[in-house]
Amino acid sequence: MADPIRFDGRVVLVTGAGGGLGKEYALAFAERGASVVVNDLGGDRKGEGKSTNYADLVVEEIRSKGGKAVADYNSVENGDKVVQTALDAFGRIDIVVNNAGILRDKSFARISDQDWDLVHRVHLRGSFLVTRAAWPHMKKQKYGRIIMTSSTSGIFGNFGQANYSAAKMGLFGLSNTLSIEGNKHNIKCNAIAPIAASRLTKDIFPPEYFEELHPRHVVPLVLYLCSDACDESGGLFQSLAGWNAQIRWQRTKGALLHRPGMEVTPEMVRDSWDEITDWTNAEIPSKELEGAKTAEILELKNSSDQNKPKAKSSSFTFTERDVMLYALGVGTAFQQDYSHLKFLFEGHEDFSVLPTYGVICGMNGMGGQFHSGEVEGISFDPTRLLHGEQYIELLKPFPKSATVVSKSIVLDIMDKGKGAVVLVEVTTSDENEEPICVNQSSIFLGGAGGFGGKRSSDKIKPLAKHPARHPDATVQEKTSLSQAALYRLSGDYNPLHVDPDFSQMGGFPTPILHGLCSYGFACRHVLKQFANNDVTKFKAMNARFAKPVIPGQTIQTNMWKEGNRIHIECKVVENGNVVLSGGYVDLKDIPIDLPSVDTAVSKPAASGLKSQALFEEMKNRISSNPNLVKQINGVFQWDVTKNGKIAGQWIVDLKTGVGSIVQGTSSKVKPDCVITLDDEDLIGIATGKANPQQLFMKRKLQVKGNVMLTMKLDKLFKERSKM
Repeated sequence: MADPIRFDGRVVLVTGAGGGLGKEYALAFAERGASVVVNDLGGDRKGEGKSTNYADLVVEEIRSKGGKAVADYNSVENGDKVVQTALDAFGRIDIVVNNAGILRDKSFARISDQDWDLVHRVHLRGSFLVTRAAWPHMKKQKYGRIIMTSSTSGIFGNFGQANYSAAKMGLFGLSNTLSIEGNKHNIKCNAIAPIAASRLTKDIFPPEYFEELHPRHVVPLVLYLCSDACDESGGLFQSLAGWNAQIRWQRTKGALLHRPGMEVTPEMVRDSWDEITDWTNAEIPSKELEGAKTAEILELKNSSDQNKPKAKSSSFTFTERDVMLYALGVGTAFQQDYSHLKFLFEGHEDFSVLPTYGVICGMNGMGGQFHSGEVEGISFDPTRLLHGEQYIELLKPFPKSATVVSKSIVLDIMDKGKGAVVLVEVTTSDENEEPICVNQSSIFLGGAGGFGGKRSSDKIKPLAKHPARHPDATVQEKTSLSQAALYRLSGDYNPLHVDPDFSQMGGFPTPILHGLCSYGFACRHVLKQFANNDVTKFKAMNARFAKPVIPGQTIQTNMWKEGNRIHIECKVVENGNVVLSGGYVDLKDIPIDLPSVDTAVSKPAASGLKSQALFEEMKNRISSNPNLVKQINGVFQWDVTKNGKIAGQWIVDLKTGVGSIVQGTSSKVKPDCVITLDDEDLIGIATGKANPQQLFMKRKLQVKGNVMLTMKLDKLFKERSKM
C-alpha cells in the first residue's frame, strides 16, 4: 500500500482561509503536517468590512489539535506582505492556494466600474500579487506548488457574473503560463473550478444542498495536486460533492481556405462554415503541440503554392442568349407557375443564371486538352472517354454576360486497370480576377490504364451516400428527343451525343444524353423544391455519372434533406437505371422544414415518423369502407411535427369519389381544415391513449379552417386496437 500523503516540513499559504473552502484547506494541510499561514481580511462577500476573527478562529483550531499555524490579516492586494508573514513565521514558502474572492453580481448592463475593478483586484490581480511575491523563493529552492481557483462561471459563463467570470477565466490562463515558466524550476501550477457551500454561496444553494456541497469534499483534490505524488501541471479540474474531473479543450480539424493565388475572403469562411465547425475526429490541442500545428498549417499552405501544377488558361465570352440556351438545354420549360421565366427571359425582374452553367465554363477551361488523344503523357481513344464525376462550387452568382478566364490544372491521375482517371480542376474568374466558381472533373479514359499508377487520390471531392429512408421529395421530368442536340449547343460538341455512328464506336447503340445535362436537370429540381429557385442559395454540387440517359427518357430525381445538404439520386423511370449516384447539392440558409410541394410531381416523405404506418392503415380503412366519404365529407391536411418542426404532410380526401390519402400537399386539392400536431400525440389519439379535446385545449393540437368537421374523424379512428 502506498504511503499516505504528508506535508511535513512544507509551508502552505491559503488566502481567504477564514471560512468555507479556504478554512477546510488550512485544517487539512495542518492535519497532514504542514505549517499553515491562514490569510483572511475578514470582510463580507462583497469585499466590504474587515475583521481578525475569521483567521484567528482557524489558527486557534489548528493549534488546539497540535498543528502549526499563524494568521495574516492583509488583503491579497498586498501580496508581498502576505508572503512575508510566511517567511517571518516559518522561513520559507512552498505551497500557495489562491482562494480569496468576493462577489458583486449584476447583469452586464448594470455593472459599474467599481464592481468590475474590485472583483478583478481581488481574484485576478490578488492571485497575481501573492504568487509573484512567492515565485522567487520557489525558484531559489527549486520547489513550488500553486493552485489558482477558477470557476465554472469562468469556463462556461453565468448570467450576472460578467466581472467574476472574466476574472476566473483569466486565472486559468495565468495558471497555464505559470505551469510553462515554472517547469524547469519544479514549480507546478494547476487551476480548479470547485462548487461548494460557503459565505459566497449561502443564498445561492438551497439549504438541503449545503451538506452535500460541503467544502471538505473539494479538499482531497487540492491536497493531491499540491503533493509530491502529483506531477500534473497546467491542468484544469472540476470538483464538487466528491466528484472530480479534468476539463480540456477540443478543436475541430478546421478548413484550410487558402487557395493558390487567392486571398481568403469572409464569403469563403461563410461557405466553409460546416467544415470549420465539424467536430468529427476533433483533436486535442496542447501548449506542446501548438508550434507544430502552426508549422503544419504553414507547410500545407506553402506546399499548395509551390506544388501547384502548371495551369492552362483560356478565356470564354457568354451573353444572356447563351445562359438562356443552356437553361433550355437542361430542361427548363414553360410551366403554369411561370417559375421558368427567370431563367429564360432577359426582361424578368429576377433574371438569373442557373448555377450549373459554371460547368460550361469548366469544360471550356480544359482548353481541348482531351481532344488530342493524349493528356499528361497518357494516350487514349477519344471514343472511350467518359465523364466520371463532377463537382462544382459557386463562389458568387454568375453574371448574366461576361468574359471570364478559366485556369485548368491536372490535379492527379489514377490507374484503374481497365482505364485511367484524370482529375482536373478549373477555376473561373471574372474580368476583375475575382473567382466565380471552381469545377473538379473526373475523366475516365477507357483502355488507358495499366501503367502502374496509384488507384486513388486524396484530392478528389468525396461523394456522399444518401440516407436509408424514403426520399423527402421526388421529381419526374421527361427529356425531349432533341435534348442532347439542344444541350450540345452550349459548347459540348462531342459527337457521342448526336452521331449514331460515333456513339456505336463508343459502345452505345444510340446517341446518349450528356451526363452534365442530367446534372443540370437535378440541380433545377433541387433549387425549385428546396430553395424556391433562388440561385444565391446554391453553394456546391457533386455527383457520379453512373449510366446514360437516352433522349426521350424520363429522369426521376430523388432528394433527401439533411440540414443544408440535399442528397440526390437520379434514375431513368423507363428502366430503373441509376444515372446520377452519390450526389448532393449543398445549399445556404434554407428553411429547416421540408418544402410544400405539388404531389403531381413530388412526394415528401416522413422519415422516422410513427404515423407513417398510421396513414397506411387509414388507406386500408377507406378502401374497405367507401361509406366514410359520405359520412365525413371533408378534405383534411395533416401536418405532423417532430421536435417542433413539420416532418411529414398528408392530404386525406374524404370528399371526392371513393376517397384517397396522398403523402405531401397539393395545389390541386384545397383542404377544408389543416390539422397540426406532434407525431407522438397523433399516435396517442389513434390508440386511444390521448384525448384530442385535451390536446386542443393545451394547444398541442391546432386546427385551421372548419374545426367542427374534425369531430367526424372519430369514425376513421374506430377499432383502435388495430391502429
